[in-house]
Amino acid sequence: MTQTSNRFFDEIGRLMNDAAGAAQGVKREVDTVVRNQAERILRDLDIVKREEFEAVKDMARLAREENEALKARIGLLEARLASGASPSSPDVGSLKTDG
Repeated sequence: MTQTSNRFFDEIGRLMNDAAGAAQGVKREVDTVVRNQAERILRDLDIVKREEFEAVKDMARLAREENEALKARIGLLEARLASGASPSSPDVGSLKTDG
């Protein structure tokens, strides 16, 4: 009777190990399918990558800085024109105007 119960428990243990292995295999398959679906959805949404976003963000910052500099320069030129001074004065820069 001792041998029978040992075999019984051995078989149950083996069955449990096989079931655990199968469950891990199913989990890996589900993870792979979900990951592939998520990647496909993101690709279809045409979402930009972080590197591309950062590059465009830097370009916008540089354009904003240049815009601010040009606004200041225009303001200085307008002030000079309003006061009657020459717009090609050395402190204004090398801006040439068609006259």
